[in-house]
Amino acid sequence: MKHTLTILSLTALVFASSASYSQQGAKPWPSKLPVVKAPVFKKDTLSIVSFGAVSDGITLNTKSINDAIETSSKKGGGVVVVPRGLWLTGPIELKSNVNLHLKADAMLSFTKDLSQYKLLSTNWEGLAAIRNQSPISGTNLVNIAITGKGIIDGSGDAWRMVKRGKLTESQWKNLVASGGVLSDDEQIWYPTESSLKGSKVKAAGVIAGGKTADDFAEIKDFLRPNLVVLAKCKNILLEGVTFQNSPAWNIHPLMSENIVIRDIYAKNPWYAQNGDGLDIESCNNVLVENSVFDVGDDGICIKSGRDAEGRKRAMPTQNVVIRNCVVYHAHGGFVVGSEMSGGANNIYVSDCTFIGTDIGLRFKTTRGRGGVVENIFIKNISMKDIAGEALLFDMYYAAVDPIPAAGENRQAPKVQVLPVTEETPSFKNIYINNVVADGAAKAIFIRGLPEMNIHNIFLENMTLQANKGIEVEEARNIHFKNVNVISKDTKPVVNILNSNSIFFDGFRYKEGAALLFNVKGDRSANISVANTNVKGAVNQTEFSQDAKNQSLTIK
Repeated sequence: MKHTLTILSLTALVFASSASYSQQGAKPWPSKLPVVKAPVFKKDTLSIVSFGAVSDGITLNTKSINDAIETSSKKGGGVVVVPRGLWLTGPIELKSNVNLHLKADAMLSFTKDLSQYKLLSTNWEGLAAIRNQSPISGTNLVNIAITGKGIIDGSGDAWRMVKRGKLTESQWKNLVASGGVLSDDEQIWYPTESSLKGSKVKAAGVIAGGKTADDFAEIKDFLRPNLVVLAKCKNILLEGVTFQNSPAWNIHPLMSENIVIRDIYAKNPWYAQNGDGLDIESCNNVLVENSVFDVGDDGICIKSGRDAEGRKRAMPTQNVVIRNCVVYHAHGGFVVGSEMSGGANNIYVSDCTFIGTDIGLRFKTTRGRGGVVENIFIKNISMKDIAGEALLFDMYYAAVDPIPAAGENRQAPKVQVLPVTEETPSFKNIYINNVVADGAAKAIFIRGLPEMNIHNIFLENMTLQANKGIEVEEARNIHFKNVNVISKDTKPVVNILNSNSIFFDGFRYKEGAALLFNVKGDRSANISVANTNVKGAVNQTEFSQDAKNQSLTIK
């Protein structure tokens, strides 16, 4: 049976009228969203047992599972069943028109024998690279699925390095005693000498200068694969399954379209380096719903290639609906970037909960990326115990953990104005409504570039409890409407540096705040405060670093 898809043209979206938004140039939540339908498969069923698979945790079932998938596809497709039990396997390659279905209590456990994974040309963090073959992969396929109630375990502990600062002293001692090798400073554990050697190679695995897979044999173990990579595929369904313990990223749709991901659980240890949950890269027409993420890096992430390669690919991630998801530990709950050089647009995120993530809503990029991120709609977000910022927009991403380690001293980036080129990224036209955060280090952080301000950001109906309030740098046309910031540090509640057209309407804060607005920089201008009881603060305004008193108006 052929897959059918209905997608409503986004160019024909009808936006409901809203006086409060139209006065500011913002848009309300669209009345119509993309609609993506899951693929449908033939009912013909094959069991991997019929092809010789043995559930004893010892037998390597790679050939049996792949033979079942290949046979099903050649017969026109259907369902390949993994029964209950523990099935040890090497890499699995999906085929068109096949639904790989894991029964309840079925576990696909990928072998820790790294020699079973061949080096091949693929993609890593937005660049063409040599990596080890993914445990599950598919390229140029149509109508594929992984469904059921079982577990897919990538045996990531055999691959990944571990930072000492992320473990207790007892955990660290046990890890070191298990084998492996340490970095020169003894702060990072590597599972093998090959992995340690790869850590010392700049841009390890990146294809350049005519290099082939053979050139990377000595550092093979360092080139960790993503658990599931589906590249250039059409009509994908991931449903019900637990994806856990990945060597690197957990689930990675790449340059694919018409994707439904629902009721899944993506799980990695919190210390898992590059252990993202879901990375949607250069994909079109995606639905993610009713899923849970508890991982070691970003939870749900939007990407579209890196730097010049991403711009040349020119495939934005677009028409994405994310709803009713929960993210526990992660560097970010919902994330865009930092590899967003192909752009991202028409993304809709609603009714999600972030608990214990480093950052809640995280937009990150840096000079050199290029790309435009725009038309992002987010509403109904609940957060609790956020270690860093509840909302973050940062164009100085430095590829470090969002929360500094104990004793780590980070310097603010040097601000300089550079020419605007194709390498200059842009964040604009982002609409976020109805957010509650119970606990964060900082409520809102917005930092653009002096040559390319973050602009046209509309934040409405929020209650954010945090240690620190709002910080805005190098931004333009930022609207805070009915935002309540309850911060412990009230000197100041709002810090503004070299930003223009910043509007506060119905702003609330903790009564008795030491200083409400601190305005800095000679380029700060047109800051407006309306419908706000500024008299609740001990000091209303303070100006420094050549900021002018008339840059802020209280109505």
